[in-house]
Amino acid sequence: MQTPVPAQADGFFEDPFTLFVVVVLLALIFFFYLLFRRTMLGFKEGMEEGSGKN
Repeated sequence: MQTPVPAQADGFFEDPFTLFVVVVLLALIFFFYLLFRRTMLGFKEGMEEGSGKN
């Protein structure tokens, strides 16, 4: 019989290295999302200024 999923997840979060890697990866994904969003908003603003809409 297999171990239930919540019991498997408990063991996953007990390992500090694995938890550290997951947190770092999530932080990088969030950082690149914000960087991309800021770049696209700046590009949109520049396009609107260049076309004389503002």
